[in-house]
Amino acid sequence: MALWKKYVKPTSLTWLASALPLLGGLFIAFEPVHRLTEWADSLRLVFGGASPYVLINAGLVGIGLRGAVAR
Repeated sequence: MALWKKYVKPTSLTWLASALPLLGGLFIAFEPVHRLTEWADSLRLVFGGASPYVLINAGLVGIGLRGAVAR
């Protein structure tokens, strides 16, 4: 089995719950590049004002833990 298949499970609710903060954090962090300020501000409010770094780290931890626990 390929190593990435251990961590990428798009049909798993746990994986999706971890991927959403990761993707949201990336979107907020790259706001100066894509210049969608209103969308980034909306996502920032959805995630309770958490910084993009916290969201990215939380997503990576969740995906990593899910991959470590899964068989």
